[in-house]
Amino acid sequence: MTTATRGAGHAPRRPPAQRPRRLLLRLGAALTVLVCLFPVYWMSTTAFKPARDIQTSTPLLVPRTWTLEHFRTAVEADGFGQFWRNSLLVTAGAVLLSLVVALGAAFAVARMRWRGRRAFVLAVFIAQMAPWESLIIPIYIIARDTDMLDRLTTLSLVYFMVTLPFTIIVLRGFITTIPPELEEAAQVDGCTRFGAFRRVALPLLVPGLMATSLFGFITAWNEFAYANFLIIKNQDQRTLPVWLSSFQNTFGTDWGATMAASTLFALPALVLFLLLQRHVTSGLASGAVKG
Repeated sequence: MTTATRGAGHAPRRPPAQRPRRLLLRLGAALTVLVCLFPVYWMSTTAFKPARDIQTSTPLLVPRTWTLEHFRTAVEADGFGQFWRNSLLVTAGAVLLSLVVALGAAFAVARMRWRGRRAFVLAVFIAQMAPWESLIIPIYIIARDTDMLDRLTTLSLVYFMVTLPFTIIVLRGFITTIPPELEEAAQVDGCTRFGAFRRVALPLLVPGLMATSLFGFITAWNEFAYANFLIIKNQDQRTLPVWLSSFQNTFGTDWGATMAASTLFALPALVLFLLLQRHVTSGLASGAVKG
């Protein structure tokens, strides 16, 4: 048996010089994950700790006993259901509107040739790079002059405006990866241009749509500045992030109830990410590097 035959079924060994480097990379990755996840772990475990374990001078990494009392306190707080409803309505409205508008804009940029197309793409990139804080004053003036303050609709429109540039950029890059010949073949078979896009291209855009919808959901769900300082002043129209900011004042030093409320607030984004995680990586990668 020759040397080539003996080694055919075995993977090539890495040079010894690469092993320390790979070990350092793995240690760095593990440390990064630990630093990022430890605050989340501490928040969730504190929510299950009894009050005596939270106030002890010796921190406990793992609760000795578990309790649901803090979650009961959070759920029974005034306005809990109302604020959840407000957040869901605002977030869902912003995400759906952003997907519809961005899909049309991305298709026009990726498939059509029209005067001003490059300038439009440049404007979208500039809008994506602009910090949200720099838009607070002009948005407030517009909302005040149009009598749109203290309305959830205004908050949805603000979140739609914030997430729209990113959604257009990702979907544009994703559409360019789909060969236009597929749509042309469908048109030859009798489909209209819109029908060809809906039947051929749209199913292939699912990963991109999932990735952008997840980004829009997390952005709108977690946003605090506009909802608290700018748009919403009516207590009944506030969202969950604003409710969390006043939760500690309501319960004083009840850190268990505060952590329980924060855990409940983080659950929808976590569940949505777990459901869409298979599509997120491919969607973001295709939208970011193509086109």
